Amino acid sequence: MRTDSNPDGRQTVRSFIEEARRAQIVGSAIDTIAELGYGQASLARIAERAGISKGVIGYHFAGKDDLMREVVAEALTRGREYMEPRIRGASGGPEMLRAYIESNLEFMGQHRNHVIAIAEIARNARRADGEPNVDPAALEGAVKSLSQLLASFQKTGEFRRDFDPLVVATAIRAAIDAVPRRLAHDPGLDLEHFGHELANLFDLATRGSTSRSKTQRRATESVVR
Repeated sequence: MRTDSNPDGRQTVRSFIEEARRAQIVGSAIDTIAELGYGQASLARIAERAGISKGVIGYHFAGKDDLMREVVAEALTRGREYMEPRIRGASGGPEMLRAYIESNLEFMGQHRNHVIAIAEIARNARRADGEPNVDPAALEGAVKSLSQLLASFQKTGEFRRDFDPLVVATAIRAAIDAVPRRLAHDPGLDLEHFGHELANLFDLATRGSTSRSKTQRRATESVVR
């Protein structure tokens, strides 16, 4: 069971059945948005896909905006759970950066509808006051954490020190975040190749003298063998 706070501060406990129903609705919303786009993904269509009435969605979510926030939260959580072990398992700056980029693209390949849905919501969803339904802080947080990672490896000499970590982190995220829209129009997009090429590009852009020395030693060792 899960405990949540209502707007008035009271605690509610969701049963396993309620959690399962919410997960079903979120999954149907993700698939509907990925197939039809945000504008056509009405609550009625989402309910139809889930095999339930629109009223059931209303029981679990306070309207489409509330449901869309849950969709975004689900996609971001899935992404973190998939990527973090791969990034933490890498050794050194260049390897971690490569793992960061390639695991992003791997996740897109295995959770295509999730990433298309979150891209659609980020681009189109607006609250009643006109502000984006997706909290910009959540997206900015990804850039900030990546920037800090780049800066930490600049200090060790694994990345060159004459680039601005925030600028490069912004460029990396922009390159990654451009992929879902392309994927939506090209289901056969070779994401493994795309990720490998992006990783190579930013590897060359960031490598410092320490990293180059390691690469040269490995290349020399392979020739000697």
